[in-house]
Amino acid sequence: MTGAARAPLAVAILISGRGSNMVAIAEAARRGRLPIRVAAVISDQPQAPGLTRARELGLPTTVVACRPGVERPEYDRELGHRLNDFSPRLVVLAGFMRILGTAFVQEYSGRLLNIHPSLLPQYRGLHTHARVLAAGGHEHGCSVHFVTEELDGGPVVLQARVPVLAGDTEESLSARVQAQEHRIYPMVIGWYATGRLEWRENQPWLDGQRLSSPVVVSAGELEPA
Repeated sequence: MTGAARAPLAVAILISGRGSNMVAIAEAARRGRLPIRVAAVISDQPQAPGLTRARELGLPTTVVACRPGVERPEYDRELGHRLNDFSPRLVVLAGFMRILGTAFVQEYSGRLLNIHPSLLPQYRGLHTHARVLAAGGHEHGCSVHFVTEELDGGPVVLQARVPVLAGDTEESLSARVQAQEHRIYPMVIGWYATGRLEWRENQPWLDGQRLSSPVVVSAGELEPA
């Protein structure tokens, strides 16, 4: 199949909150800048504001809530069954706050992406903006990576660097980082959808070359979203 005839890639987006990255991805697809079809937006939180936004955009939505007493393997199986109803070729974590178990990650190996608000491997986990400021860091950013069993430890594909400015608060720094998230996540998804980005031999390959280190850009190098 030629690039011109390639069908839009079916993508499922998992959210827990506002879903701002989900919106950025869906809008890029709507404007024809991203050759994907958002097959489903799935949340573990029934009241997630992102579900309302997804419905406003005309996207299929569903909830896979974690009921009291349900262990992670059982939840992961339920989530996997629901995902399979939509037959996604790529699963995108966009502020999905549940840790996924080994069996789930292995089932979707090579087609499971996440975005993290730091320059990985620095500041894995939560509260990255506050931690950067507390450490007196001069640079921050965000990373798109393939998901593996190691939390925030999968191979990084693309990073955007953001300077930490004098007088920055957690809120101001978060806003600037998030603006770059909305740029680089659709970029990586586009690479995957067009076949530029592949998963081979448990490693990412970009344009036919093994990606031994992430592509790194600064905020000023990116086109407006």
